[in-house]
Amino acid sequence: MPEGITAEMLLNNIMETINDNVQKKKPGLFFEEEKSNSITSQIKRLFGREKPVHHVLGGGKSADVMLWRNKKISASFITGATAIWVLFEWLNYHFLTLLCFTLVLGMIAQFVWSNASGVFGRSSSEVPRIVLPDELFVNLGASVGAQFNKALSFLQDVACGGNLKQFLVVVVSLWAAAVVGSWCNFLTVMYIGFIAAHTLPVLYERYEDQVDGFVYQVLGHLQNNYRKLDSGFLSKIPKGKLKGKKHE
Repeated sequence: MPEGITAEMLLNNIMETINDNVQKKKPGLFFEEEKSNSITSQIKRLFGREKPVHHVLGGGKSADVMLWRNKKISASFITGATAIWVLFEWLNYHFLTLLCFTLVLGMIAQFVWSNASGVFGRSSSEVPRIVLPDELFVNLGASVGAQFNKALSFLQDVACGGNLKQFLVVVVSLWAAAVVGSWCNFLTVMYIGFIAAHTLPVLYERYEDQVDGFVYQVLGHLQNNYRKLDSGFLSKIPKGKLKGKKHE
């Protein structure tokens, strides 16, 4: 690695960027909405986004839930996920135990319902039954399989594409995910991801101008440091002749 660029220098540049951006903001007004539409139109959107956040998330009912269009439904999803996480993580319930208890309670309710008419001398009523449609499991399996194949295809394309920058980004991302996974179990990781998916989009939609401006300022410094690193070290690494093999 060249003498002028070290990991400590890269970290210091990032911290200086964050400090400069925070100091430019007045106390208590960091997330205040911009009053001028001309300034808002000049701010770049993350990932080159031109459409609203609601449209990027799919524009359907799932987007409505993630963006809290209906606060009661969104709050119920958060409450349900939190209840499941507390049951399995804090109270140490096992899935099989919880499933059996649920089935027992359901059978008791149906038993009481079916025999209550004879005990209280009322006319008998049909006990409701729960039947899950076969299409539900077929669609669920097809959706999960398609997402797994898509992820595997992406990883293999990155590994065989010859793009060193993209390859390093993916490897570092997987390494970071592995480190996070060593701190907590899979259920906790899924819970954190679920909570983040139902809180970060709505916060970003509300403060997108400030977030986009700040992120692009940090990315600009990172790109400048990467160019220096690439010109001094990465460009000297010999690249494989993957494209030639494909044509052959």
